[in-house]
Amino acid sequence: MKITSFHPSIVTKNAEETIALFEALGFERRHTKTGINGHVTSVTMKYTGEDGKEFRVSISEAPVPQDITSIRMNIRDFDEAYQLLEAKGFKNAQGDKVTDTGSSKATMMVSPSGFPINISEHIRKED
Repeated sequence: MKITSFHPSIVTKNAEETIALFEALGFERRHTKTGINGHVTSVTMKYTGEDGKEFRVSISEAPVPQDITSIRMNIRDFDEAYQLLEAKGFKNAQGDKVTDTGSSKATMMVSPSGFPINISEHIRKED
């Protein structure tokens, strides 16, 4: 399985407040996607340190009862990652649904212990 990025992801019902916190820490908005599943907005933020090291965090606004912290794992092959996690006992938090926006396929997979990992494949034009 090829992982293209791996970073924290926060799902909250008040994303602007959380985004403002990370902006105060020096992170910048890099990518915003709206209308996911009709109501979810996701913002990827990046911080570049003085030494050139880059750090990212994704913050999504969704109607959740409480904030959820997970890992966002961008992968090259969604089906391969899904099957690997499923074989390890992970369950799709959306039941059988996979979010397909046309430019990406994604879902949240939850481990047997309850830890969530968001897997996402960005659909490339050359694919």
